[in-house]
Amino acid sequence: MPEECLQTQREAIAEEQHFADFAYANLDRQIAGYTKQLERTRGRGASGTPAARSERDSFAGHYEDNITRLKTVENRLILGSLEFDSGSRTHIGRTTLRDPRQNIILTDWRAPQCEAFYRATPVDRQGVTRRRHIQTRFRTVVGVEDELLDTSSKTAEALPLTGEGALFAAMNRARDGRMGDIVSTIQAEQDRIIRSPLQGILVVQGGPGTGKTAVALHRAAYLLYTFRAQLENSGVLIIGPSPQFLRYIERVLPSLGESGVVSRTVFELLPGIRADHTDGEEAAALKGNGIWKKICARAVRQILQRPLTHAVAFRVSGKTVSLRPHEVARAAERARRSGKPHNEARNIYAKTLVTLLAEKLAARLETDLKSHEWIYTDIASDPQIRREINLHWLPASPLWLLEHILARPALFAQIAPELSPRQRKLLYRAKGSGVSRADIAILDELAMHLGPLTDNCEQRRRELAASEEKNLDAYIGDTMSAMGLGGGIVSARTIAQRHRPAARYTSTAQRAAEDRSWTYGHVVVDEAQELTEMQWRMIFRRNPKHSMTVVGDLDQRTAGAPKGGWQDLLGEKDHSLSVQKLSVSYRTPATILNYAAQKMRGLGIAVDPIRAARDIPNSLREITADPGADLSALRKTVKDTVAGQLRYLDGEYGTGLGTVAVIAPKSLSGQLKFPSSDARVRFVTPQGAKGLEYDVVILLGEKEIAENAPGDLYVALTRATRHLVIIRRRAGHTRGQCG
Repeated sequence: MPEECLQTQREAIAEEQHFADFAYANLDRQIAGYTKQLERTRGRGASGTPAARSERDSFAGHYEDNITRLKTVENRLILGSLEFDSGSRTHIGRTTLRDPRQNIILTDWRAPQCEAFYRATPVDRQGVTRRRHIQTRFRTVVGVEDELLDTSSKTAEALPLTGEGALFAAMNRARDGRMGDIVSTIQAEQDRIIRSPLQGILVVQGGPGTGKTAVALHRAAYLLYTFRAQLENSGVLIIGPSPQFLRYIERVLPSLGESGVVSRTVFELLPGIRADHTDGEEAAALKGNGIWKKICARAVRQILQRPLTHAVAFRVSGKTVSLRPHEVARAAERARRSGKPHNEARNIYAKTLVTLLAEKLAARLETDLKSHEWIYTDIASDPQIRREINLHWLPASPLWLLEHILARPALFAQIAPELSPRQRKLLYRAKGSGVSRADIAILDELAMHLGPLTDNCEQRRRELAASEEKNLDAYIGDTMSAMGLGGGIVSARTIAQRHRPAARYTSTAQRAAEDRSWTYGHVVVDEAQELTEMQWRMIFRRNPKHSMTVVGDLDQRTAGAPKGGWQDLLGEKDHSLSVQKLSVSYRTPATILNYAAQKMRGLGIAVDPIRAARDIPNSLREITADPGADLSALRKTVKDTVAGQLRYLDGEYGTGLGTVAVIAPKSLSGQLKFPSSDARVRFVTPQGAKGLEYDVVILLGEKEIAENAPGDLYVALTRATRHLVIIRRRAGHTRGQCG
């Protein structure tokens, strides 16, 4: 970022901070006003007629609700602004605010006049010249990102721009036919993706620097606004490859007030289960294979639903009753026919057998079962009977069952004949060994079959809670009736809501994140080319309507990732896909893109061709380290190169700005890492860099990365937006100058 762009950004942040101070002053004024009115209302005391007291309570509730509402939106109050062709400007936020003269200074994002903030595109501008996203941390503006929707007008040329808007403006100002064509192509492709229908699976295929993630997130914002009634109660799930990536997209995704967006990695989709290690490449690939669909179903049936092999006799109340194999089989079949998961169906199975044994005991006692319900209690509480019933329909958690399988080689062979002995040995692990990332999708599959593990105490607690809520409504209704209150001013339901405890969850996003069975209205999946068939099954369970935006690049697949096209990757053949391609890279310099494509051709791989919108002089440099140099000498070369690139960024962007990534294979990365007081320097593997971009990339271990996974090399080569420096430990030459 040249100094002039940096200065523009500083001025934009200062401008928006001035507005933020004004907006927060009015927010505080409104809160203070409602607080004063609440105190005045409460000061009237409890005297007066029942109708007057009811009216006072109603006003007090109104003031309390408004105070709570305004305090809730304090963080990230301001979302952005729209600059229209007419020259007018509208600031958009999480609620509407007025100044002391009652002029609107901030408009609620749900208002009709804010529609263009979420729906306008360069193809359909809706009268918007510039759209600005404003990032805040509490009351401080920390970032501004501009989108220039009208690149042709003279008004647009005069606007100060930051971020990607500045990049597009610069491209347009080039004024040559090629650049104008590129801008038009980008705008048309993005518009087509953003406005695609909500239903169905839209695949966005795009190479490095094509902005596929950003356009997918704009699509999410467009859908959340356009289909708000459909999505506000179900939410939108965004799946990214890493926590670092999710933190990055939180900056890019336009804030949507109370939108119900949940962002997770695929390894965080199972509430209450946390992966603590990563499997080896082959083991992870095996666990991602779709054969686990059969293995999981078989495990539940053969391990937890065991048939009774011979009749068992019990002595109860001085009489003998027997349980026979066909009776257990019939009870099990009845439970399975219910369609409920294993743990929930267990109640049907157990009640069927308890009733059967109670009828047998009543017959032996020559008494009427309906008149002597103690017989049920005697049967259900008998330790031997309970043990026998449990043995043939065991309650279990997904984690217990998976550990039980993997820790017992003989049982594993019986449950998973599709796997070879060598493969099963590879997956063996002792109980208590923790949960790997690749286990999560298998655990989710098992959770689907098992259902929640709810004991009788938990079930009773839920029933009591429901009963207490019903009784509270009834009690308040009776009390109001006796006192002659109500009359439409306030209802029993309103007062009950004020007296019951606060709900545990306060938003759609919170409820969805804690509920494994939650189904989302739409799902956005980034870096989707990496997902296994089992992971896709996990995602489809959370979106049975198959309303998805799937983003990725098949050329950037890492080692162990599934092969084939998008239809193959999604795991099932009955999905109708719409594949949209982004053909222009406007983030990555042409020299770097061409070099990456050339390297891939040398490995026998033809990557999807993309056009580069720009180039940067001397963006590629190759350094040859002394082949005989030891590790400390190589580390010094890296350290010196990093220092040179930091000086370049200081001169280009301003002191302390920009990012430098040292990308190396795992075997080398830890050894090369050196202490750095500069927070701009990151040491990452190719997998860790996936989906991210850096101003400068310093790459080592090019050959090792290529041998392990060509897709990883393509990722590593294309992360830089300014400079790529390749360090090799072999004879060669140095090309280019950068930094």
